Amino acid sequence: MAEAKDLERGSGSGSFTDVASNRNSLTVVPSRAPDASCLHRDIVGSSQALAFSAQRGHPVFPIKVPSKSVSMSIGELAPGAATSNHRHGYEALMYVIRGQGYSIIEGQRFDWKEGDALYTPPWCWHQHFAQEGHAVQYITTTNMPLLSSMGQTVIREEEG
Repeated sequence: MAEAKDLERGSGSGSFTDVASNRNSLTVVPSRAPDASCLHRDIVGSSQALAFSAQRGHPVFPIKVPSKSVSMSIGELAPGAATSNHRHGYEALMYVIRGQGYSIIEGQRFDWKEGDALYTPPWCWHQHFAQEGHAVQYITTTNMPLLSSMGQTVIREEEG
């Protein structure tokens, strides 16, 4: 019964086929007004990231902006250092800003260097390593916010 009332009010998936309510759906309307939260200054080295970095076991600086579909962080590995072996329910893209190293994803090794990008599929065990003599800095983006907004279990991370 509630579903029928929602459809009458133009909400829910049934509203998609209601041409009268979707007639102007192609009108460009910003989803939100830009404000101060759209800029995150001085990300690397911020004191806000200390707890997150401690949990990760290496410096990781989350970028705090109001995105509802992607997240971004900057990670660093000292020469010869590694992340924990872990997995999560969201996709991750890593872009190497400087340094070189390799990642093990589900037992397969991928060597990378400055300027390379690496994709990690959901729920794959993975670990990133900086080569000896090479400090690494990288940017990671994920689709965790998008999946979370859809009710998916994506916050769960496991170490192994």
